[in-house]
Amino acid sequence: MLLLGLVGLAVLLAVSLGSVNVSPAATVQALWHGLLGRSLSGDEVIVWQLRFPRVALGLLVGASLALCGGAYQGVFRNPLADPYLMGVASGAGLGATLAVVAGWNAALVPLAAMVGGLLSVSLSLSLARVGRRLPPVRLILSGVVVGSIFTAVSTYLLLLTEDRVRQVFSFTLGNLAFGGWAQVRAVLPYALIGGGLLLLLARALNLLQLGDLTARSLGLPVERLRLLVIVAASLLTAAAVSYAGIIGFVGLVTPHLVRRLWGPDHRVLLPISALAGGGLLVLSDLLARTLTRPTELPVGVVTTLLGGPFFLYLLRSSRDE
Repeated sequence: MLLLGLVGLAVLLAVSLGSVNVSPAATVQALWHGLLGRSLSGDEVIVWQLRFPRVALGLLVGASLALCGGAYQGVFRNPLADPYLMGVASGAGLGATLAVVAGWNAALVPLAAMVGGLLSVSLSLSLARVGRRLPPVRLILSGVVVGSIFTAVSTYLLLLTEDRVRQVFSFTLGNLAFGGWAQVRAVLPYALIGGGLLLLLARALNLLQLGDLTARSLGLPVERLRLLVIVAASLLTAAAVSYAGIIGFVGLVTPHLVRRLWGPDHRVLLPISALAGGGLLVLSDLLARTLTRPTELPVGVVTTLLGGPFFLYLLRSSRDE
């Protein structure tokens, strides 16, 4: 309940603060009027039409990345796994780069990014497969190799079209500035379906921590579970990345922090990670748009500056223990 209250406070602050500050009472009233469908005026328009959809998108994206990070760390039994392990970020970056270089309409860039991300994951799965098995080490190596190739192609395309670099960098560094109700509605189905499936698999992920052989002896279809988690997490990550850009460290650091505070049980770890990840990204986006006003920082820069040193602290404290 405490975490839920903190996330609610983060949402209230993020909606209230900006180039035009709105009092908390007026913010709550504007949100209530918006939910009821009443006509809006003045600051209510700013709150409901501009700030709240951006915050809602940040909640969805942060929750998705943290949930996928926790699921990946569980399915690979690797604390360094994150949502981009299978090359989703590199594939999405290449898809967005191709769309920008080709001069596509801006509305089609997220679609190209999602297709690129899913293509990267599909290629990684194909390369890693050995018969009917998906060995974790081969999956990780395949994701790294495919991601490196896609990144190299994206970099080459940018060198050919230097005038498009700024637009592509805006995507690769993460940006919620263009978040609106249309983007929220686009991401929400993936969050509900993909996130719901991962939460349903939490108990199976607990069994997988005993090792593949033990899990199989208990009747767990290990390969099917691994494939199902990768597909669900990759689809959810691709949807989040396609509308918010590549945002680092949320999916890596949040599950680590939750694991230390609430334990390794995935039935608790995954939903708490989703809630904490959403709150973390909302606060990061608030810092991104207020620290350097009137300009904005890419939110991916803020999450990296916050998450990088914190993750190094976690690694050091784990080593000392």
